[in-house]
Amino acid sequence: MIAKKNLIYATLMAGALMACGQPKQAPQAEEVAKSGNPILEGWYADPEGIIYDDTYWIFPTRSDLYEKQVALDCFSSKDLVTWTKHSAIIDTAEVKWAKRAMWAPATIRKDGKYYLFFGANDVHEGEVGGIGVAVSDRPEGPYKDLLGKPLINEIVNGAQPIDQFVFHDEASGEYYMYYGGWQHCNMVRLNKDFTGLVPFDDGTIYKEVTPESYVEGPFMFKKNGKYYFMWSEGGWGGPDYSVAYAIADSPFGPFDRIGKILQQDSTVATGAGHHSLIQIPGTEEYYIIYHRRPLGDTARDHRATCIDKLTFDENGFIQPVKMTFEGVEARTL
Repeated sequence: MIAKKNLIYATLMAGALMACGQPKQAPQAEEVAKSGNPILEGWYADPEGIIYDDTYWIFPTRSDLYEKQVALDCFSSKDLVTWTKHSAIIDTAEVKWAKRAMWAPATIRKDGKYYLFFGANDVHEGEVGGIGVAVSDRPEGPYKDLLGKPLINEIVNGAQPIDQFVFHDEASGEYYMYYGGWQHCNMVRLNKDFTGLVPFDDGTIYKEVTPESYVEGPFMFKKNGKYYFMWSEGGWGGPDYSVAYAIADSPFGPFDRIGKILQQDSTVATGAGHHSLIQIPGTEEYYIIYHRRPLGDTARDHRATCIDKLTFDENGFIQPVKMTFEGVEARTL
């Protein structure tokens, strides 16, 4: 009874103080949900981000020894903050010609099917491997090997057959694939069902489009009628890994290097590269998804997938990306 009376008294006194003009406490600012960086749990690299309908997707490489890279996972999110893992959407048991090093997937949807392009086997001259393609009825798989062999097995123009990116040029309706490691980048044209390559108008199958300082990890997008070509520079295992870009009037280039937009920050991380972009449909909101290395960590394969905002200046040039630990705010589609 005493406790109850004390509670009533305290309540009445609080009301009296308020009535007498006792200042109220300022309301607490509402906390905004953020993704944090890294956004994926575990060691993942070479992330390909894309939007399918109302869902964000990321398709990365499992960052591990080549012999342990025998499967690919993907991740989905409704808001860029909470991510769901979909394990082993394809593996070397399904891709009979692949033994290891399933790398850097690229994804695209066409005619209601989801296609996954990937590198495998760390190919050198005379070996089976290179760039493969798989298909599924769902973005999370499971994926089936479309060809039973690599789509590209040979080394052309010095380009290692890895790090493929598929670009749909709506102006022409064509699907182009940019790919290549070892400081060389090729461009090819895909046929309608992604089972083979189609010659360009001049009869060639492969066009080298290597820009200055290119190493690997090509990415293409189009904005305001211009073609933005991006790539990674430096060594993937070192702190100087970074991303640069060019702007052209054609998907064929020429791609004259403008400069770097993502690189190490001594207060945040090193080895920032092999990225992709996501644009919110109908807006000027862009996000860059990339991997980086934690400061002070010397493990060869410790790469973590992160996300930050990407912006442009008034002339359409990409602004340098500021890497953060906070990541980005929640954003539903």
